[in-house]
Amino acid sequence: MSRYRLENTWSPDPAPYGTLKCTFWNLSDAPLSDFQLAYTSLTRAMKPFAVTGAELARRDANYHLFTPPEGTRLEPGAAWSFEVTNLNRDPRHRTDGAKSAIMTLDVSGAPRHLDVEVSDLFPEGRDLPEPGPLLPEGALTEPYAILPWPAALDLTPGDTPLALCPAPDSDDDALGLFNRVAALHRRLYPEARAVFSMLPMARTRPVALVPEDGPEGGYRIDVGETITVSGDADGLRHGLIVLGQMLHGAAADPTFRFPASGTITDAPRYGWRGAHLDVSRQFWPADDVSRFLDILAWHRMNIFHWHLSDDEGWRLEIKAYPELTSTGATRGPDAPLTPQLGNGAAPVHGFYTQDQVRALVAHAGSLGIDVIPEIDIPGHSTATLAAIDGLADPQEAPDSYHSVQGFANNALNPAREETYDFLARVFDEMVDLFPAEYLHIGGDEVADGSWLNSHYARLLMEKEGLTGTFELQSHFMRRVAGMLAERGKKLAGWNEVAHGGGVDPEGTLLMAWENPEVGIDLARQGYDVVMTPGQAYYLDMAQADDWLEPGAAWAGTSTPVHSYTYEAEGDFPDDLRPRMKGIQACIWCEHFTSKAYFNRLVFPRLCGVAEAAWTPKDRKDLLRYAAIVKLHPVL
Repeated sequence: MSRYRLENTWSPDPAPYGTLKCTFWNLSDAPLSDFQLAYTSLTRAMKPFAVTGAELARRDANYHLFTPPEGTRLEPGAAWSFEVTNLNRDPRHRTDGAKSAIMTLDVSGAPRHLDVEVSDLFPEGRDLPEPGPLLPEGALTEPYAILPWPAALDLTPGDTPLALCPAPDSDDDALGLFNRVAALHRRLYPEARAVFSMLPMARTRPVALVPEDGPEGGYRIDVGETITVSGDADGLRHGLIVLGQMLHGAAADPTFRFPASGTITDAPRYGWRGAHLDVSRQFWPADDVSRFLDILAWHRMNIFHWHLSDDEGWRLEIKAYPELTSTGATRGPDAPLTPQLGNGAAPVHGFYTQDQVRALVAHAGSLGIDVIPEIDIPGHSTATLAAIDGLADPQEAPDSYHSVQGFANNALNPAREETYDFLARVFDEMVDLFPAEYLHIGGDEVADGSWLNSHYARLLMEKEGLTGTFELQSHFMRRVAGMLAERGKKLAGWNEVAHGGGVDPEGTLLMAWENPEVGIDLARQGYDVVMTPGQAYYLDMAQADDWLEPGAAWAGTSTPVHSYTYEAEGDFPDDLRPRMKGIQACIWCEHFTSKAYFNRLVFPRLCGVAEAAWTPKDRKDLLRYAAIVKLHPVL
């Protein structure tokens, strides 16, 4: 436990965004002098910096470094206070203030960094009621623990068997699938009783797996003395997982039953049933990613969108550029990349080796999940530019532009051949690691004004007749699309890839994160579309308006009810419907400084998106979902 503490409160005055008030306590037994204090916060100080009681010595995105007034000496038990105005936004939740703090001693000599305890952010003069329940209690009309719910179900409840076992004469393929689904259940619920057994015993029910053609990923379950599951390879796995869900639920909670007879006929609503995980802002070890894949498979999701680079870190080993995973994967007070949200005095470091990536891609494949890697370019590239010399235009002034997250000059320069040489080597290694047809290149949130002070960019604009940032970005994207095509990959990106003229829509997949209308417009332009609406499927958003609920707020509040009931396709015209490939949840990890925090916000909403991706609209039922989702596994 630290002997130093930072409390922060917020006052709404002056308009428009108020004042952040900080009080630093020396709870040690020694006086402090010659020190600095840093904190990380999504509520940022903006230029012109307005600070009283301190000097803001440095601000790098969410990292703020303060120096106390000259001659400050803080005795044991004493406090130092300062105030910051001209903020970038008004805080709305308790997690909008300082997320971590670092004190540096002996600033003028040999600096030492120490952690500081940090409180939640509280507003001054406001009553803070306790948040209410996030979901209704739940109610069942059919006593079966299936999530996502199937398209058609006609079952009669019966007794709960001990376990499910392969039918006699099951072939090697059936036995292998049985083993994989049994292992999946055991990994997700290690404390629960096994619901699959390879050996028939008293009270086990035999299951026959019958391959047959049908809807992609669809299955049929016929429950009799022997339970028969039929479908294609994915469908057989889905059907076996559904049987496992029902038996797990019946064994865990007497509210649920296992069927004695009847049928389930089912197929997915969408072909793309995805979940995105940002491992740049907060790094998640390979074991956590593996469990996340298990959770997706249990909910019959089939796409894992792996966000492997951003301003805050590069997480994929590239043998041609070891600097990417030394410099580019490390943040710390003395590192080229400053601490960001939640980082403390100790440097943080993390990346995935290529062997780990191969193992995770293989694991995903065994669960029917395609892994779509993302290297976010040209923006969101602070870590890349810090790690690789020669990519930035040396004549471009520092702080020529800033991203919406506050990073300066954070975009790869589309006018420098060094950029494309670098990407060629990165893509060469990525295509060997990831067999999926798409490689996601980001393309989002490039700041308007990027590159306009670059000598190289101005020459390119004059040569090609380009106007402004987004036509430059489109030039970049078209070159990248060609590079991917040469390597047998298709381009996927966020909806901003279409800005400035976009790229050839043929074979390009874009993710519409702003609203359904954006997705419809992209489809009209000829792009294939995945709907990833921030206002419902971004699982870092707070789950209620209450100040005491944690989470982000820039896209609005997204309650579990809203995430479940939201129809991402909106009024997609029938003639464009083939362009809409599916839906996806996005997990951005700025806020997720612990696994407990992750689980609180991601679940149960991820399960709700899974049901929206699979279950026909007229078969969704909020109360049933609320009753069943209590059984869901978490990270």
